[in-house]
Amino acid sequence: MGVSVSASTAIIVAGLFFAFTAFYPVAANGFDRVTDAQQGIQERSLERQNTDFAVTNATYDGTTLTVNATNDGSVGLVASDATLVVGNEYVDVGGPNATTTVDGDGDTELWLGGETLTVTVNETDLSTDVVANETRVVLVVESGVRDAAEVSA
Repeated sequence: MGVSVSASTAIIVAGLFFAFTAFYPVAANGFDRVTDAQQGIQERSLERQNTDFAVTNATYDGTTLTVNATNDGSVGLVASDATLVVGNEYVDVGGPNATTTVDGDGDTELWLGGETLTVTVNETDLSTDVVANETRVVLVVESGVRDAAEVSA
């Protein structure tokens, strides 16, 4: 065995070393991303489990639709991030077509446990005939939890 075998072995070992130094950061970043994604899934699942609210009533007085919902969960929710569906029509609660108040206070967006959210929508902002028989409203919060109620006069 001459110098060529030793030199070849050294070149192969050096090549493996450089290949490993290029592969390791890629593998470590991929592992970190998978771990972060799994933690995010677990956090969202825990948030859904701790989110509980009920649409207590939905009334229509001829010009205004009023929806009341009580937060029965342990998670504080953001009122403007909720979505209201009225008779298959999307109403952005945080948008200009709806007015939200939490326990009568129009200055806060935070809807904590035990508090009541009131969403008011004028008839002119809806294309759906709210007075139609069996119109339903569905309130959906940011975690995907929803509750529904029939509109009463």
